[in-house]
Amino acid sequence: MRKNLKITPEGTKDYLFEECIVSDDICVKIKNCFTQRGYAKVDTPCIEFYDLFTLEDSGYTQESMFKTTDNKGRLMVMRPDSTLPIARMAATRLKNYEMPLRLFYAQSVYRNNPTLLGRSNEVMQMGIELIGATGKRADLEILTTAVDVLSATVEDFRIEIGHAGFFDALIEKMDIDEDTSESIRLSIESKNYSSLNTILDKLPESAEAVAIRKLPRLFGGEEVIEKAFKLCNGTKAENSLKYVKELYRSLQKLGLSDKLTIDLGIVQKTSYYSGIVFNAFVTGIGDAVISGGRYDKLMENFDFPNGAAGFAINIDEVVKLNLKGKYRDKGIVPEVLVCAKDGYEIEAITKTKELVKQGIKAVFSTFSTYEEAKKYAEKTGVKEIINIGE
Repeated sequence: MRKNLKITPEGTKDYLFEECIVSDDICVKIKNCFTQRGYAKVDTPCIEFYDLFTLEDSGYTQESMFKTTDNKGRLMVMRPDSTLPIARMAATRLKNYEMPLRLFYAQSVYRNNPTLLGRSNEVMQMGIELIGATGKRADLEILTTAVDVLSATVEDFRIEIGHAGFFDALIEKMDIDEDTSESIRLSIESKNYSSLNTILDKLPESAEAVAIRKLPRLFGGEEVIEKAFKLCNGTKAENSLKYVKELYRSLQKLGLSDKLTIDLGIVQKTSYYSGIVFNAFVTGIGDAVISGGRYDKLMENFDFPNGAAGFAINIDEVVKLNLKGKYRDKGIVPEVLVCAKDGYEIEAITKTKELVKQGIKAVFSTFSTYEEAKKYAEKTGVKEIINIGE
């Protein structure tokens, strides 16, 4: 017995009618935001070599990836992320192009989440990568593009900005091994503050440990920066704070004061981020719909040292939000059903095309008789039937 014949794998689903229509509409709006800023579309393979995602800073464990082998026995994975494949592409096929590279993508990623988390294993994403540009101007380009995307697709949002360098500077001054450092990062990223305190309680008391313990509460307006300055000493941490403050003030000039928050507790799942990091949240959705930041050091893994930054938006979550209260499991109902008596089929198809050109939602009837077509029209709400050859 084929017990899985009529179900989809865990963490996946079928998409019907209005879900597809809304998804396509959102993707077009986002694509327009990207192309208007000079970004060009690229696609990467759904299946990549496992090696690509075993880089030290990738942030993906082998348990979190769907794996298979090719006909040579080499280990392959379904891509869990789009940034790493695009970094590979930039360092190979695009390495002789003029910098900066402005690239965007629209493709699914696949992550093997634990069953009880209730998260999707297949997620449709769109995003951009700006490769070969560094500094404030490049970061403002990324952040304001994210604002454009959110403004075009949702009614209300907020953006939280942090800096990977602040957390890294604190960790570097603590005498801990890599595993402990990763456990601290994961506890902060998952907002598991009980676990964070348990780890820190076992470590010698230090100014850095005190600061890390307070990271989850360093959240708010510009006053957060002043609080953080009192918790750190060292040029790297201080420079990170000054830079966040500078970006925050620049973005306020766009009239975004009520949509901006400084969050020094942002620690992304992927640890390749080296500078500004940010998340965007939308009312009605619990998880971040956009996440991104600067990942300069990642490109060095491909012998292509270049500044780079980008973000990804979760299309599936935005679609859910746009469908709330109006989703129907129905297909598109035509306005006109064009039938044909035997021998008049081509004439009916021609008539259907003429009506469509006039902006009328017309379809050609595949029913053998007028009576069958009439019953279909009554059940589905078709307003008019035309019978060619009558």
